[in-house]
Amino acid sequence: MSRHLERLLQIDALLRSKQRHTADSLARELEISERTVRNDLNFLRDRYGAPIECTRQQGYHYTDPSWRLPTITLSKGELFALTVGARMLEAYAGSTYADDLRSAIARLAERLPEQTWVDLQQLADDRILFRGGAEIHLDPEIWHKLEDACQMHKTVNMTYYTASRDAISARKLDPYVLHIYRGTNPYVIGYCHQRQEIRWFRVDRIKQLEIRDETFVPDPTFDARDHLEMIFQHEAGGIPLPVAIWFDPPTAPYIRERRWHPTQEIQEHPDGSLTLCMVVRGLNDLKRWVLGYGKGAIVREPPELVELVRKETQIMAELYQEDV
Repeated sequence: MSRHLERLLQIDALLRSKQRHTADSLARELEISERTVRNDLNFLRDRYGAPIECTRQQGYHYTDPSWRLPTITLSKGELFALTVGARMLEAYAGSTYADDLRSAIARLAERLPEQTWVDLQQLADDRILFRGGAEIHLDPEIWHKLEDACQMHKTVNMTYYTASRDAISARKLDPYVLHIYRGTNPYVIGYCHQRQEIRWFRVDRIKQLEIRDETFVPDPTFDARDHLEMIFQHEAGGIPLPVAIWFDPPTAPYIRERRWHPTQEIQEHPDGSLTLCMVVRGLNDLKRWVLGYGKGAIVREPPELVELVRKETQIMAELYQEDV
């Protein structure tokens, strides 16, 4: 934003305040000369038709409070879309941008008549609702440090909690990219020096983070989009494997209505069932996803995934037998 535009916005805000302002008080507030203030006021009148007057009782003020400085061309529809976006971010805990977006929208709304903005807010609050599900606790400071480290190619030290082992470990990471999965799960993807491979780390599980002085050169063979397309859910390990999962007729409509993976192909069967085929990395998340459909899903291949599901269901059956 130019210094002149910033000053005009400040003058606009001061004229809308309840305080009485003279050229002298405006100059003190803005730390400029009275001559500059008068030039800016004349500029607002001549260029934008600002209805500015000065009286002994009110000082400088707008005779028409509904007038708005046209600094940004933004339709009501565009502002409404941003408002809905802010509501969506609020619903998904872990978003570190929600407060900044709300603040930006409020500043943009100053350019609209007050009643219009009130109507937009009420419509967004009453007619469009979002529910993000389970909440996470994300430290904004850690997230923003990772943003800087990714941008500057800086290696980081972090203290990380691994849920599967219920253990804390120290990691050294070259962060490549930040990824928010399903709107709620924030990940940093990068080269783990301990594992010596590309790994995913849940940002909300990072307990401490320190940006090191050393810089890194990203692996030239790593392409973030290609990397994300080859995984199912968020598990990135392992080599690509062809997967085939059969879904019974009652479950099949829920599979047809979404695109689960970029490589997917659906084979329809005469009885209304279908087989979902795709090529993915990692099988543990896929195992959990399949189990979520219960008896409505049967893994056909690969054998490794068949065995993972078989063992899981066998252990579950044994546990339930013990409870009887």
